[in-house]
Amino acid sequence: MPNIKQQEKRMRQAERRRLRNKSRKSEIKTYIKKFHASLEEGNRELCQTYLMKSIKALDKAASDGIIHKNNAANKKSKLTLRYQKAFPKIN
Repeated sequence: MPNIKQQEKRMRQAERRRLRNKSRKSEIKTYIKKFHASLEEGNRELCQTYLMKSIKALDKAASDGIIHKNNAANKKSKLTLRYQKAFPKIN
């Protein structure tokens, strides 16, 4: 345990931030799992909804520094490709 008052405060702040970041990462993983589940079902509307929620959550996490921006870009790219492969555009 720290002896300095400022370090005690830093520890409290770090713990709050750690829990917040953990929650946000968990939320992203949940949206991605739901996206994959709806993809397996073949439900286009639900799949599109979870794709948009996943992308929004990834963008927000990247802008807040919870995950790296390239990590978010890679995940978004993979999700979008899977969606397009499952539901090709009809022209």
